Amino acid sequence: MAQQNQLKRVEQVGQVKLLREVIDGVILLDKPVGLSSNEALTQAKRLLNAKKAGHTGTLDPFASGLLPLCFGEATKFAHDLLDADKSYETVVHLGVTTKTGDTEGAVLETSPVEATLDQINITLAQFRGAISQVPPMYSALKRDGKPLYEYARAGITLEREKRNVLIHELTLVAYEAPYLRLHVTCSKGTYIRVLGEDIGSALGCGAHLCALRRTQVGRFKLSDAVTLEGVNQLGHEERRNLLKPVDTLLSEFDAVQLSDELAARFLQGQRLSIQKEAINFTQPIPIPLSRLRVYRFSDGNLLGSGLLQANQVLMPERLIATSN
Repeated sequence: MAQQNQLKRVEQVGQVKLLREVIDGVILLDKPVGLSSNEALTQAKRLLNAKKAGHTGTLDPFASGLLPLCFGEATKFAHDLLDADKSYETVVHLGVTTKTGDTEGAVLETSPVEATLDQINITLAQFRGAISQVPPMYSALKRDGKPLYEYARAGITLEREKRNVLIHELTLVAYEAPYLRLHVTCSKGTYIRVLGEDIGSALGCGAHLCALRRTQVGRFKLSDAVTLEGVNQLGHEERRNLLKPVDTLLSEFDAVQLSDELAARFLQGQRLSIQKEAINFTQPIPIPLSRLRVYRFSDGNLLGSGLLQANQVLMPERLIATSN
């Protein structure tokens, strides 16, 4: 498998031939301010000479922090991080609204800030738990195949439906008027820019975000991330050592090991009836409708993910191509 994972192909780019390698795994990147998520991904992909890569949810250019990058077969499981809860540290500038809700947009209005600490705490309590948000026009959400920010840049404002999100934690870290420093843990689909604007509106003075840093995605933490500059300073093998295994993305799920015969059938997309003598669960047999990470017992290779159905049948979900 190691040799297969080192397969290379030559891509023609203009007059320059670039050697791209097939690598599998996950890197936790600390994205800097000023780069889009795609720009950060492109730089990381180049540094690792990777053939295939993708990120797990965008961070705005003005934001920094944790951006998990998936390479090769790990891209098949990137959606799990898109659905994961996320944590942020943010600074809300009260009294100033902008066109984009952050520092990249032109100032629309300024207002005096007269909110007291008690008023702020009462207001923050209103935004904990289940809330609804209107997605901003300056976002990557698409309408008729075109992102909303393209309409916004053309001066077009479209109606957007409210969406329900969940704010698990909203903590006041510090308040030095007009700056409100907050810690936020929230569900997928939450716009922190909109949260900041809505808090400012509730306080009667308006607001925008002047800083945003993502500190956690699912169980992955910013403290374990590396910077592009740090990766650039490493040698080829040291860069590869940064890659976490593909099954890091599935570690919260129960594991099951299959015999060689069943592993072959699983990789062919066949459904398997549960047989204790042929299937080895690393935990007590999970309840039906559970999602599982699936391995081959003989070599410990990850085969992919599967769903244990109510009739005790294991159904393949996403398969690892390099496990054949």
